[in-house]
Amino acid sequence: MSKQKKPEMIAFKKEVMKKAGYRTDGEDVKYEIAQELNIPLNKGRNRELTSENAGKIGGQIGSKMVKELIQQAKLQLNKPK
Repeated sequence: MSKQKKPEMIAFKKEVMKKAGYRTDGEDVKYEIAQELNIPLNKGRNRELTSENAGKIGGQIGSKMVKELIQQAKLQLNKPK
């Protein structure tokens, strides 16, 4: 079974990462983050990439997305009914 990303999630990730000041969007933002963290990441195979480094890259993206979701939820909760 292949993992397909939903278009809405991809669009949300692009929006969040652009808001965070990253130039690239979508899947390419991981390369920009890897470069920032001095982690060698290439398109294609990355057999030398450790799970720790992969987590550092993904964590940068995921944490920004979670923070944005929390902000959106707070705004919704504070809206007058």
